[in-house]
Amino acid sequence: MAQQPATIVPKVSTATRIVRREKAASPAAREADLCVVGAGIAGIAAAVEAARIGRRVLLVDGLPVLGGQAVNSIVGTICGLYSNGENGRQLTYGIAESIVRDMVPQGTAYYRPGLVNNILIYNDVALGRWIEETVRAAGITVLLGAVLREVEVEGRRVTRLHLSTRYGDVTVEASGFVDATGDAALAWQAGFACREPADGPVFGTQMVVLENIDEARIPSREALPARMREKAGDYGLLRREGLSFVIPGSGIAMMNMTHIETPLEPFAASAVTLEGRDQADRAVSFLRDQFPDAFGRARVRAYGFPGIRQTRWIKGREQLTVEDVCRGTRFPDAILRTAWPIELHDAGAEHKWNPFGPDHLHTVPFSALVPEDGDNVVAAGRCIDADNAALSSVRVMGPCIAMGMAAAHALDLAGSGSVHQIDISALQNRVADNLHRNDEAPTG
Repeated sequence: MAQQPATIVPKVSTATRIVRREKAASPAAREADLCVVGAGIAGIAAAVEAARIGRRVLLVDGLPVLGGQAVNSIVGTICGLYSNGENGRQLTYGIAESIVRDMVPQGTAYYRPGLVNNILIYNDVALGRWIEETVRAAGITVLLGAVLREVEVEGRRVTRLHLSTRYGDVTVEASGFVDATGDAALAWQAGFACREPADGPVFGTQMVVLENIDEARIPSREALPARMREKAGDYGLLRREGLSFVIPGSGIAMMNMTHIETPLEPFAASAVTLEGRDQADRAVSFLRDQFPDAFGRARVRAYGFPGIRQTRWIKGREQLTVEDVCRGTRFPDAILRTAWPIELHDAGAEHKWNPFGPDHLHTVPFSALVPEDGDNVVAAGRCIDADNAALSSVRVMGPCIAMGMAAAHALDLAGSGSVHQIDISALQNRVADNLHRNDEAPTG
């Protein structure tokens, strides 16, 4: 009988140890100059800007990854970044300028002009990696997968955050805080006054990425909504109009065709994930049946996390109103410009779309970013103070980047004082590009 070869045992460590949780284990503690809560595009802008001016920054998010909705809900479009009309001009800079500079030449982002509004379409995977590398290069400390449990407040100042992660509890102390949570979670936990929609929810969207499409046969911007109004009911779709965003040469389209409620109650919010994906599947069936030349061979590459538009936001020192937006009010404490339409998703089947002309610009006042109850907190993103319709025109990514930049500089200027008492002209000088600069849109 042939001799069996000897079994080779690899030289690896087999040592283990027995451990038990300490019931009174102390939380890990960190300090920073600035703590940014929320790592979506507004929070990323705030964190990167603060790091660039030499602040020690701690960036916190409840997800285990960076990028918030911009990456993980597969938004796919940077809206509100450009002026309207045929000759779009860039209105927001900071990290927006870097994204355009780095991604457009690589073909992972491209400028798409519109009849009245212009957007930058991007590859969600590429933007995710850009954010990760930018945060890492800036030396920003990150804490991911962290749930905000409690906020300590002394007088009008937030002093300490208590967070939980699967690896243990954490406390964070900082001189200033940016609430970029989207739901005003920091302000809410601090006991500051907040606002919610009074007349029902503002609907979110379950985005889906389709691959293996025929780009040359994609239905027009008019044909897709028209067919949805006619046939969506046959597929059990709540929304009766939708959009597609194609990345040229990729065979990939991002589909925005659903409406899902976005409640703040924990069990209902969890159920939305399943409901949203069911709606997305129904939308894909609709596309395959109704536009077989373009989508007959399409398959789902990815489902985004449930997309949220508006849920809860701060009560600020001043509220941006729909009248301000439509009139193009130039606030004395303005910190950004945008031209994005009123885009209010407060009805299940349709949404309000009120575009503006090529010369229109509206601004956001700094006073809408500061909770009236707090001295060292600034909101950025979709949780600033505005009425429902006004918020729908400034919660998109271009203005959110500008808000994050303004929040970082305002807290730096405030130091140990109050953001309510900073020199507004000094703040405006720091964000002057977002108020005055007008570069041409990229040609790539």
